[in-house]
Amino acid sequence: MRLEITRRTDLATRALLALDPGRRTKAAALAEAVGTTAGFLSQAVSPLVARGWVGSDPGPTGGYRLLVDLEDVSVLDVIEAVEGPTDDGRCVLEDRPCAAQGPCALHQPWVHARAELLARLAATPLATLSAAPAR
Repeated sequence: MRLEITRRTDLATRALLALDPGRRTKAAALAEAVGTTAGFLSQAVSPLVARGWVGSDPGPTGGYRLLVDLEDVSVLDVIEAVEGPTDDGRCVLEDRPCAAQGPCALHQPWVHARAELLARLAATPLATLSAAPAR
């Protein structure tokens, strides 16, 4: 797991926070609200649609709809929806698996810090975040 969040994950999070429950939002309006283009927005929202958190209705009357209570979606859920699983056991120093045999010098503190970080992200519902202004 990298110790950074990609722009796609940031946009996916902003999109979830910007959607009003029970109301359809046009892609162009949502893209403007989160500070991106409609094309890149669709890339960021696609994993949310796949998870069933956001509905995507095509056509002139279509748009995006929030389908889940943000209390039920954690920050870690969004990260993993967009970036993929975080439990990959990657070494903190090199782009390789960090095995128990022959681990890097930072293996033990990294394992503990990583577990704490993932637990904190998993325990933080999106509903507790505020939508930061678009950049």
